[in-house]
Order: sequence, then structure tokens, then C-alpha cells
Amino acid sequence: MTTSAPGDEHAAEEPDFKPLTAEEAAEWRRRNPSVSVGRVVKWQLVVGVVLAALVGLITQRAGWLWSVAYGAAAVVIPAALFARGLRMQLGAGQENLAMVRFFGLEIAKLVLTVVLLLLAPLVVPGLNWLALVLGLVVVMKTYWLALWLLTRSE
Repeated sequence: MTTSAPGDEHAAEEPDFKPLTAEEAAEWRRRNPSVSVGRVVKWQLVVGVVLAALVGLITQRAGWLWSVAYGAAAVVIPAALFARGLRMQLGAGQENLAMVRFFGLEIAKLVLTVVLLLLAPLVVPGLNWLALVLGLVVVMKTYWLALWLLTRSE
């Protein structure tokens, strides 16, 4: 049986981290462009408006149209406030607050979404919960399409 010092195991391993050269970093940035959260929210808004119009045209029921639109708004409004909050600059020396702000904004977004859903029966005449959930889910999942389109167009 052999014994080794605790530090010997780590000394034999090669580090997995290899810093990129300036050229490699520039190439990585070119292949992986950043996408603005605001642009994703704009795509969600577009999808919500188009979906509400399509449901209104197909069903010919105003209650369904407004239910889909309200479900979409229950996603877009909190997401827009979240995006706006992320754009606010932190002061010098406050970089450690970035994650706290991010999680705070995320919690506020979730709470606002729940409040909007609870207010739906009071706000939407002829509310149809199935149509509202359709608008909510489709617009919520639109960010995948928006991210794909925005990274392809840049």
C-alpha cells in the first residue's frame, strides 16, 4: 500500500483551463454574438400580437383575442421591466451587487406575472383561461426562436 501527500494528486493533473489568445477570443465573439434582452422582449411582443390577431381571426371571439393578448402581456410586461432593470448601471465598487440585482429582478418578474394572472378575471371581459394560457406559454417560449433568429442575423 502506498501513501501520498494530499497535494501530490493535484500536482500530477494538468489544468483544464487554457486562456484564449486575442485572435481566438475575437473568433469566439464573432461566432457567439451577444444578444440584447430588450431585442428578445421585442420579439416576444411581436409574437404575442400576431398570435392574438390569429386567434381573434380564427375564433371570431373577442374574449379569446383579449385572453391571448393578456396572457402574452403577462409575460412581456414583466420581461420588459426585467430588461430595463438589467440596463441600469451600477456605480463604481458595486460590481458585487450584480447577482443580487439579477435575482431581485427575477423575483420581481415572477411576482408581477402572478399578480397579473390573478387580476385577469377582473381585467379581461369574457376571459377564456385556455386562450390566456396559450398566449402565456407561446410567448414565454418565444425566446428560443428570438435567440436563434437574432444570433443568425448578426
